[in-house]
Amino acid sequence: MRIGQLARSVGVDTQTIRFYEQQGLLPPPDRQENGYRVYTEKHGERLAFIRRCRILDLSLAEIHELQSYQDNPHQPCTAVNALLDERISHVRSQITALQALGKQLVSLRASCNDDRQVEACGVLAGISSSRFRGVSQVRNPCGRPALDRPRRRNGGGE
Repeated sequence: MRIGQLARSVGVDTQTIRFYEQQGLLPPPDRQENGYRVYTEKHGERLAFIRRCRILDLSLAEIHELQSYQDNPHQPCTAVNALLDERISHVRSQITALQALGKQLVSLRASCNDDRQVEACGVLAGISSSRFRGVSQVRNPCGRPALDRPRRRNGGGE
């Protein structure tokens, strides 16, 4: 099958497939004489696995590691379980930090009512205050504080 067919069958963009190939997560496909890539069912299975891993918010490095275990199936699951235990711990830390962030946002919101003018806005004053202590423990997978990451306006995709 061609790249467009593979993309549709798994529900990803063709650029995503090319990216995963460049990252070594998908093996390079054979090519026809005319240069078109020819993908097999094995590519589809591997791509579906990658997509499911991304849904679980696993990093490309973690996916690569899991694939290496898949490629060498005659070994104990200890390392796979350790990888997942680490991910669970990370998610729990994010939840705790997000709960703290939620409390801080609620507190800021409570500092202002709708009857005020912007010049007397309690939210803006609270953020501007030298006493403001932002919650910076929430981190994205790249390790940057969540408050520093750019926000996507158009939904983005995989």
